[in-house]
Parts: sequence; C-alpha cells; structure tokens
Amino acid sequence: MTVKKAELEKRMASQISNSLRQSGNRYGPASAPADDRRARRERERALGLVPFAAKLPGDLVRQLQGASAARGITPEALLEEVLRKALGPATA
Repeated sequence: MTVKKAELEKRMASQISNSLRQSGNRYGPASAPADDRRARRERERALGLVPFAAKLPGDLVRQLQGASAARGITPEALLEEVLRKALGPATA
C-alpha cells in the first residue's frame, strides 16, 4: 500500500509536534521560556518602564525605523527622545 504525499507530510508534522511537546518546548528552540520574559518584565519595571501600545501609520513607522537605524539606536530610544523634545520638561 502506498501512502499519499499529503498523508506523509501529516505524519512527519505529527512526529515533529510530538517531539517538541515531549521536550517541553512546544514552539521550538526559538521561543523564550516564560521565566526569561518574566525576568525581563521585572527589569523593565525596576527601570520605571511602562508598556505603551499605539497604532501609527506604516510610513511613519518606516521613517522611525530608518532614522533610528541611521543613528544606531533602537526605535524606542528615538521615540523617547522625540517625545521628550516635543512635550518639554516633565511637571510633577
């Protein structure tokens, strides 16, 4: 009895899935363990960083990424710099 190509691929995918599940990391080696993410969040909290999500136009995001790459800093650092200049000194 011959096996169809689709059935072979399903079996191979199932074997890969099972091996990842048995290893304890179902997303493969590229995924970060939850402990690492938790530690990173704690470090960021200690620095006073707060997550802030915003939707921006794609062309503006590309411009931000290009400008930050040209200056050799992260987009987050450039955005912080621009916002601090635009908003002026903080009043507490």
